Amino acid sequence: MKLGKGNSTPVTEFILVGFPNPWEIEALLFLLFFIILVATMVGNTIIITLILTDYRLNSPMYFFLCNLSFIEILITLTVVPKMMENFILEKKTISFYGCIAQSYFYFLFGTSEYVLLAMMSYDRYIAICYPLRYNTIMSRKVCVWLVVSSWMSGFFSILVPTVMKLGLSYCGPNVINHFFCDSAPLLHLACADIRLVELIDFIVSLPIILGSLFLTLISYFYIISTILRIPSATGRQKAFSTCASHFTVVTIGYGTSIFIYVRPSQASSMNLNKIASLVTTAVTPMLNPIIFTFRNQKVQEVFRDSIKKYIGSRQAV
Repeated sequence: MKLGKGNSTPVTEFILVGFPNPWEIEALLFLLFFIILVATMVGNTIIITLILTDYRLNSPMYFFLCNLSFIEILITLTVVPKMMENFILEKKTISFYGCIAQSYFYFLFGTSEYVLLAMMSYDRYIAICYPLRYNTIMSRKVCVWLVVSSWMSGFFSILVPTVMKLGLSYCGPNVINHFFCDSAPLLHLACADIRLVELIDFIVSLPIILGSLFLTLISYFYIISTILRIPSATGRQKAFSTCASHFTVVTIGYGTSIFIYVRPSQASSMNLNKIASLVTTAVTPMLNPIIFTFRNQKVQEVFRDSIKKYIGSRQAV
């Protein structure tokens, strides 16, 4: 519990501790995350471009994947550029409203992503368990509404906790033990009783993360049950391959988020939280294009055809 601290000067900026290291190490970290940022932007932009421009990828699964890649880009741009800036600047600060905005958009995009992953598991459930009715059930209108609902769930679930954080008094200290404005370290700098805000944060994160995870687990329970009843080994392998990429991303995403956020108190183990947060903000967005295309023959085929078409057009000029 944080209590008022008299007539202290209100905080106008926060210091992000990040990963304290000698300057030489931080320069190497800047280079590393610059490469990760470029790879994330290029990889996800390629996925979006291929899906939007090639008719062979005009299906609900790729429509969801396109939106997932877009969210991954936004999550990365919300956190990584500021972290890279702090690697090379001596003054590692962020303004008060910049911090609140970064926290809001990070959790907005993150929440929308987890709901979208649940929608993608439902899509795979329909594709595997009801293949003959797939196009009817997963119509364009339904897919659009599922994506819109994922964004709306993120917007409304994060809005109230953010407004509550904005209404708290921050009068010092102003050092955040993280590389971005995460909820728990920010809250513990407030000069007020934060138990209600922590409870609201916990209540919001519990149904979003565990609820979408429950939907995903139920979907995969029926998916696996259906696949195991397929008589041929080739058929089973083909069915499993359509779900393997999504299942890998779900495992990484939900695992790290449950570790970080679905706990009533988050004041301890901040160094472990920072490492786990790197997975969701930098590593996973970079790996997702690889995970979703490595075993996807159709995407590989479209990508190869696009390269050939581009080379052919350049040679013609």
